Amino acid sequence: MEKKFEPLFTTWKIGNVEIKNRVVVCPMGGTSLFGWMEPHHFDKDAADFFMEIAKNNAGLIIPGIAPLRNLMGGSWLYKANGAFRKLKTYMEEFHKTGAKLFVQLTAGFGRSFSVPNKFVPMLKKKFLGKLVKPIFDIQYLCASPSELPSRWAEGCTCRQITVKEIHKMIDAFAKTALKCKEAGVDGVEIHAVHEGYLLDQFCTEYTNHRDDEYGGSFENRFRFATDVVKAIKAACGADYPVSLRYSVVSKTKGFCEGAMPGEEYKEVGRDMAESEKAIKYLEEAGYDMFDADNGTYDAWYWAHPPAYMPTNCNLEDVAHIRKFTNAPVVCAGRMDPATAAKAIKDKKIDAMGVARQFLVDPEWVTKLMEGRMDEIKPCICCHNACLAMSHYKGVANACSMADSIHMSRCALNPMTMDGGKYDIKPAKKPKKVAIIGGGIGGMEVAIVATMRGHKATIYEKTDKLGGVFIAAAAPKFKEKDRALIEWERRRVAQLGIEVKFNTEVTDLKALDADEIVVATGSKPKRLNIKGIENSIEAVDYLLGKKVGENVVVIGGGLSGCEIAYDLHLQGKKPVIVEAQNDLMISNGLCMANSSYLKDYFKTNKVPVYLETFCQEIKKGKVVLKTKDGVKEVKADNVIMAIGYTPAPVAKAGRHVHIVGDAYEVGNLRTVIWRAWEVAEKI
Repeated sequence: MEKKFEPLFTTWKIGNVEIKNRVVVCPMGGTSLFGWMEPHHFDKDAADFFMEIAKNNAGLIIPGIAPLRNLMGGSWLYKANGAFRKLKTYMEEFHKTGAKLFVQLTAGFGRSFSVPNKFVPMLKKKFLGKLVKPIFDIQYLCASPSELPSRWAEGCTCRQITVKEIHKMIDAFAKTALKCKEAGVDGVEIHAVHEGYLLDQFCTEYTNHRDDEYGGSFENRFRFATDVVKAIKAACGADYPVSLRYSVVSKTKGFCEGAMPGEEYKEVGRDMAESEKAIKYLEEAGYDMFDADNGTYDAWYWAHPPAYMPTNCNLEDVAHIRKFTNAPVVCAGRMDPATAAKAIKDKKIDAMGVARQFLVDPEWVTKLMEGRMDEIKPCICCHNACLAMSHYKGVANACSMADSIHMSRCALNPMTMDGGKYDIKPAKKPKKVAIIGGGIGGMEVAIVATMRGHKATIYEKTDKLGGVFIAAAAPKFKEKDRALIEWERRRVAQLGIEVKFNTEVTDLKALDADEIVVATGSKPKRLNIKGIENSIEAVDYLLGKKVGENVVVIGGGLSGCEIAYDLHLQGKKPVIVEAQNDLMISNGLCMANSSYLKDYFKTNKVPVYLETFCQEIKKGKVVLKTKDGVKEVKADNVIMAIGYTPAPVAKAGRHVHIVGDAYEVGNLRTVIWRAWEVAEKI
């Protein structure tokens, strides 16, 4: 192990519970040991996932939120006796690893509940809600401290939760925590005065307008959170550890509007002055540890940082708040191990919180300890599979029901929480596999096929592996994407996979192969408009083509918005033109990612023309047809980012398979998962 990482591997305590090192696996929705949207049960996929992490030297593991009541059906968790019996047996094996485990319990979501789009009518119309209430009580799931607008479902109001319901939740927290203690769980974490969930909504003035004992004064707003820990301590004993998931600062300017890093703004949620007071108050109430970052669902990118957010984005605020409590404080949010280790050494924080990196590579702590840093597959903060909850104008949560039920899977590692579907098994008969195209999809096919025992050969028409992802990874803020390309290249080399560079395949019959995989990517779409020849393709810009100061980007999907963001970071003046009624309309793009870019454009006054079409590209300007008429916009250059169409060099057949964008244009999740499906069927 490198000396700089040593502070990560010292012991510390939460109450009387000693943790062997300072690497904390932070909770992720969908990884509950009791299931997620299904009826409460002992979830084997989650249990196996965390056991592997425990065996690979994590110190403290906190699985994802366990709702006090089933999301489907509404039964109380503390009544799930069978699940707790299995949990007790599991904990006996788990503790043999030397790791500790806290179960995270949640009161719920309030206005932040990510309403599936198909359930919006049930939230809008009470009679529809009553019809499905026995199965899916949307009114209860969205119940908030006061009548509040839903974060997801436009035009929908969430009802005020009753005092009776609050008291039932407090009682359920205590009963469920006692069940956890009896099952051998090392502690519980309360979710959460954090991220704008229900307890946090009680604590902030902009979401709590009550005039009873749970609203108004500081003490009343924090009463729900303090009543919970007092009830747990009364049931479980003062020594039983209770952690709190805690947002130091809300970073929120208003409903559905967050604050950018470094921005001067007026905080409507919890500011630092109140946080200094709150953390003392919460510690005095009985909380033994604070699992901290920043943000709310209105500023979701602070708690779930996309690639655009700085590394260690919450460290400064968490280090500051630690000065105001004697309880240990964990910091999460794109944490870099070296920076975290130094912060621990300097006593700025007590432990490093990491979540999604474990989805990509459950062994990364072991690899760090053994100095195998190059073997760690990097998380690229895409959220394409772990949190694929997308939102855009007119659509609440566009996430598929399958993704809603099975969150915390991984775009880059299909084996994560997959129930064995993607497990790599030896091939019954080794074959020669020719892969045409050395992009991410082609490399993944080659890697998996080789691990199964096949002989894979990649035919790449250029002199390097990476394909179109080389362009996608070019912007400065895509350092993790570039690291992924390097990881893929190293893995290809480690496995001894033959790569034939500068080799363009036009005749499949000439290949010496039993199976052929086509991974030749896609080609840009073209608009039939006057002056289109004067435009630049997105890929050409990303690969280094120079542009002037005023740049019009045609296409407001993710690619176009990232290009506009990149241009603005360089000090240029981008303009975004989009035909649809919102930016980044995609059912696979997490709102944490899209809302960052939208808030960035709004804060920095980047012009965005929605429901607008480009009519003509002229010298020095473009002609746009907007909702209000024809408009000319200054343009030194025009970048086309309107999407792509598959470009396979051959059709699929009995022994010919198509993967990646050549099969269907998508994202890394669709590319990699399809590559594994093909490689595992060969």
